[in-house]
Amino acid sequence: MGWSGERRKYVVTFFRVLLVLLAVVQTTAFQGVKLKKKEHRNAYATMMYMGTPRDDEFYVATRVLIRSLVKLQVDADLIVIASLDVPLRWVRALEEEDGAKVVRVENLNNPYKGQENFDKRFKLTLNKLYAWSLVDYDRVVMLDADNLFLQKTDELFQCGQFCAVFINPCIFHTGLFVLQPSREVFKDMVHQLETGKENPDGADQGFIGAYFPDLLDQPMFHPPLNGSNLDGQYRLPLGYQMDASYYYLRLRWRVPCGPNSVITFPGALWLKPWYWWSWPVLPLGIQWHENRRQTLGYAAEMPVIIVQSIIFLGILAMTHLARPSISKLCYRNSDKTTSLIQTGLKFMAIWSILAAYIVPFAIIPRTIHPLVGWTLYFLGSTALSSIAINSFLLPAIQVFVPLVGIFGSLLVMAYPWYPNGVVRALAVFGFAFCYAPIAWGSAGKVMARLQVSLEREQFLPKLAESSPPSGFNKLY
Repeated sequence: MGWSGERRKYVVTFFRVLLVLLAVVQTTAFQGVKLKKKEHRNAYATMMYMGTPRDDEFYVATRVLIRSLVKLQVDADLIVIASLDVPLRWVRALEEEDGAKVVRVENLNNPYKGQENFDKRFKLTLNKLYAWSLVDYDRVVMLDADNLFLQKTDELFQCGQFCAVFINPCIFHTGLFVLQPSREVFKDMVHQLETGKENPDGADQGFIGAYFPDLLDQPMFHPPLNGSNLDGQYRLPLGYQMDASYYYLRLRWRVPCGPNSVITFPGALWLKPWYWWSWPVLPLGIQWHENRRQTLGYAAEMPVIIVQSIIFLGILAMTHLARPSISKLCYRNSDKTTSLIQTGLKFMAIWSILAAYIVPFAIIPRTIHPLVGWTLYFLGSTALSSIAINSFLLPAIQVFVPLVGIFGSLLVMAYPWYPNGVVRALAVFGFAFCYAPIAWGSAGKVMARLQVSLEREQFLPKLAESSPPSGFNKLY
């Protein structure tokens, strides 16, 4: 029994030691994870704020940007400078699902919002100045959400106190720039905002450009081979901010200065790459969506896509089975009344056809994949056009001619073997030139058929020929 008690004692002692060792290992591992997070001396940063009609779309773009940097395995922290009114569910998704660090900030007051040339959608872009307050990092690469990374760009952290790309011969672009955080610089920037420093456009582009007016005279950035950091200001090679419009001219990248690393889309807002209609109108749109497919995916939009598909298919089925007619609601009382009714019905028919092409475009989720978006658009336009066809007894082929024209133009634009953008533009123009007479002729046939339908007795029966309602003779 004594030996058994001793053995029990040794067993208990062994397990106690084992538990202590496990606790030490776990604590060390935890500390190692924390240390790993702290060892990043640099950061990529972007910003989010609320108050525009397209907040949801920029939220999606921000998540794709963050995840693309994670996929590239950049050696830096990923920061999102978010205003206090950004929804908490978005903040949690960025932190827990995307691996970003969210820094909540108050919106900086924009003193230029009363300027004559001020664009309201840039009212809060001065929040970008908060990048200078990230003093826990040696260098920060500040990014707009519409940047598309082709490869890792960690060498940018070797640049000096401020570095940016001149995509315009005289004005550098603030869609990507490198900075050394500094409380003194940040305070000075805020002070100059309060005192009304001159700002050509009232946004971050004009303010930062005026704050660093001599960047054009600075040398070009070339990362030191020994990995050391540079001091001062530098111009970044164009390869770090390749304007998408350059690609549309050549249909290939020919940027000899610097690595072809980052694409930017500074053009019209409605042609940002995350919209489903951006491709094939803009050839690079599909590249952005391929990047999203490999990182964030499209699970958020799929329930809406499924519901809309079911609704459009239901409309197609109903119009073919029921073939609704509005003729029973129309009666002729006099020639003047008939003329007014016919005019009103013509407007209804025309607007119903136009709505068939406009409504799907407006209700489809804007950031869905282009192939899904265009497929749903054609399904929706076909379904809504069938209502006009069956209600007004219109010729189906002629009504669908615009849809065929849209499909044909997309095929022309999507053709991948054009030698350059000029030939592509000429091909689109040639298709439009050949299609225009067909569209005009189809419109004429639709209007003629509509007039014939409205003049038919069964479509607008005479009041005298129709049986009077019950009680009609008693009242008169």
